Amino acid sequence: MKTYFFLLITVIAFSACKSTALLTNNKQIDAIMTNYNTIDKPGASVLVLQDQKIIFKKGYGVEAVSTQKLINTSTNFRLASVTKQFTAMAILLLQQQKKISIEDPLNKYFSSFPNYGKDIKIKHLLTHSSGLQDYEDLMPKSQTQQLHDTSCLQLMYTTNKLYFPAGTQYKYSNTGYAILALIIEKVSGQNYATFLKENIFKPIGMKTTVAYEAGKSVVTNRAYGHSFENGNWMETDQNLTSAVLGDGGIYSNTEDLSKWIKAIWDFKLIPPAIQNRAWSSTILDNGKVIDYGYGWHIETYNDNTHPFHDGSSIGFRNSIQVFPTQKLMVVILTNRNEHDPAIEARKIAALFLK
Repeated sequence: MKTYFFLLITVIAFSACKSTALLTNNKQIDAIMTNYNTIDKPGASVLVLQDQKIIFKKGYGVEAVSTQKLINTSTNFRLASVTKQFTAMAILLLQQQKKISIEDPLNKYFSSFPNYGKDIKIKHLLTHSSGLQDYEDLMPKSQTQQLHDTSCLQLMYTTNKLYFPAGTQYKYSNTGYAILALIIEKVSGQNYATFLKENIFKPIGMKTTVAYEAGKSVVTNRAYGHSFENGNWMETDQNLTSAVLGDGGIYSNTEDLSKWIKAIWDFKLIPPAIQNRAWSSTILDNGKVIDYGYGWHIETYNDNTHPFHDGSSIGFRNSIQVFPTQKLMVVILTNRNEHDPAIEARKIAALFLK
């Protein structure tokens, strides 16, 4: 009987300590998120995943100043460049299906592509080492309609040069990921949004995540982007490049993103060797090392080398920080053009890193 009571007291004491620790962490996270903790202004959704369990989730602020609907962890935000990890995964899935190789040259899929791109391979598009010019810089000043992925490809025909020879340097390239989306469509026979839905979102239970196409799909529980102008928060949700899908067109929420990372940790989509390569630095063709894998930046933070990605577009700022060794993920999605949520995401991660 004494042993039973000793065990009971031990369990109660352990539970009390655990509850105290969780409460302390919650208060610390709230303090870190002070910039977003407002009732009537655009804000943020935050989620912390550790050892396959969600240990913190909370919304701050409103989805739109016009409706004053509060943000929660089911609110869907435009991911902007956080989208790139999904585009990269789609390419790697097609390679797993032996439909493509990342060593394939670009002109295998676009035979009329200008000759300056003859040495560009899919792997160069994935790692931002293609040298392709930014489509934003090639847009005519008279442009009034939104660009799409095909528009980005067409703009490559208006120039005759690269920033540098393919595979020799790193320069972040939205163009490369727009073209990757078109390769996904050519190879799969499905449009980009459908391929991602059928091969990634549905299989792992990302129920409301969507590659958004105006007039074709709907974003439920949608957060609208905002910018702070003349002392007020104004809705600035779309611009001329917002309809390009491959580099930034996915809408998702923090809970769906926790399912995404769980699936990656469990290697449900691609084998460990390929996933670990996606989360590792790249050695370019000339031997130079760059801190980018396949759809993920690589950095060292608090002595932990780990993948991460930020996303920024008109009215949105996002950050996802993943620490595979510690099985830790911190994601912050925001619907405002102010501040850098990567700062808060790293501070939150530091609470849990050992």
